[in-house]
Amino acid sequence: MTTARKEATLLIVEDDDIDAMAIERSFKKLKLDNNLVRAKDGIEALEIMRGENGKTKLEKPYLILLDLNMPRMNGLEFLAALREDPELSDTVVIVLTTSAADQDQTKAYDQHVAGYIVKTEIKDSFLEVIELVDCYWKIVTLPA
Repeated sequence: MTTARKEATLLIVEDDDIDAMAIERSFKKLKLDNNLVRAKDGIEALEIMRGENGKTKLEKPYLILLDLNMPRMNGLEFLAALREDPELSDTVVIVLTTSAADQDQTKAYDQHVAGYIVKTEIKDSFLEVIELVDCYWKIVTLPA
């Protein structure tokens, strides 16, 4: 028995407006209809995911593109909080960051991220990243 797949939302956790706009432009260029939601740091992302502080709760399925270097709550702190929350611990996260530091990669993978992409290695082509995300959620069943 096959069930219809619900469109996944992409939660972009990114404080840089230019990078966030590049991701949005890539979605438009690839003609993807998935809903995009943006948080500027880990605290705002958790509020969106939990439906706290007047934010509408983000319904599953969703996938997160996460920057590590952000104010208030950085990406690694966000990952730790996410994995400690029984309601959110199964969330699929792909890190998209400027940090190529081995320790950041190790800490992120210790928190069970699905992938770690360094922005400088993709240059300015967010299109390739979004193509990867598009293929990923077409093939992989996300937690509902």
